[in-house]
Amino acid sequence: MLLARADGIWDLLTGRPVSLYATSVLRIGYGLLYLAFLLREFPHRDEIWGPGSPWTPSLAAQLFDQTGWWSFLLLSDSRAYFELCYALALLTSVLFLLGWRTRATSVLFAGVVVSFHARAIFMTDGGDNLLLLMALYLTLTACGRRWSLDARRARIKAARTDAARTRHVVAQDLRAARRTLVTVVHNCGVLVIAAQVCFLYGSAGLYKVQGSFWDDGTALHYVLNLELFQPWPALSHAMDRYPLAMAVAGYLTVLTQVAFPFVLFGRLKYPVLTVLLGMHVAIAVVLGLPLFSGTMIVADAVFLPDRFYAFLPHLLRRGTRRCDGPAPERGTGLGSVPQQGGHPDGREDYRPVSRPASGHAGPPPSGSTTAP
Repeated sequence: MLLARADGIWDLLTGRPVSLYATSVLRIGYGLLYLAFLLREFPHRDEIWGPGSPWTPSLAAQLFDQTGWWSFLLLSDSRAYFELCYALALLTSVLFLLGWRTRATSVLFAGVVVSFHARAIFMTDGGDNLLLLMALYLTLTACGRRWSLDARRARIKAARTDAARTRHVVAQDLRAARRTLVTVVHNCGVLVIAAQVCFLYGSAGLYKVQGSFWDDGTALHYVLNLELFQPWPALSHAMDRYPLAMAVAGYLTVLTQVAFPFVLFGRLKYPVLTVLLGMHVAIAVVLGLPLFSGTMIVADAVFLPDRFYAFLPHLLRRGTRRCDGPAPERGTGLGSVPQQGGHPDGREDYRPVSRPASGHAGPPPSGSTTAP
């Protein structure tokens, strides 16, 4: 029994790469999130990461000696160097989002996230921490196999070189060994990502259980009244007027977070993911934490099967056809030409009037039953 299970696990790790669409969604999501983050902070880039930051490069270097962090932003104090690094960070995020040379750009993207995170480590939040971990984990995965420029280039190359593929035995063995190694590393990376998300939800739920405010259902009341998390004060006060609903929402949050690691292999996974999606959307809107919520929503995408993502294009095309409406039948449109020899009103005794070359109507033919 144990041997059979070990063989099954080995086949799962080495047989084929799993969750290729899911890791591609993570690549697109985190690349887009970090690009939006850098663009949002573009007017304040010097105060946060640049030479004009209150957290000076010398202070950051002293902290790095204690924590072991590293940042390429500290290699020079020049403003021109910082602006160049910021431009390269924007370019790297775009290339990672598009999936161009993903093996290399994933490493560069991880280096960008680590460097910017370490440079202003006291100005980050939970969303930044998780995005940092996911950027490191994605370097292990084949996140450019789907929905990327790499995938498009691979399809074109396969179509051109399929007939001229080498038959050498050694080359085939090397190619098979490389494929197996990439598959194992990719599957292990996906497993680490899933374990990280499970650990995050489970620990957050268990931590809430220990608090008295979550126990008596008043935690959301206090959160809604914190000025730091009130981007829309009127909305926060309006929600706080319903203490029973807020208590139910608090209990539901704790329950879904604690139960999340235990429902991943059943059908309850999908309702729980739906509840978590609504929770993160509410956190982004009500509490003003869009980066954290977006990071968690993208992380949850790893638990959706590839058949779901593969079916999405067909679903979108079907929805587009329904929105456009049924195609009009031939010959029934508003600008359709009536059939030759027939009357536009459907009378069968209609005969078209002949016109001379000058364009003036001639006299009606004898026996005609219709007016000219």
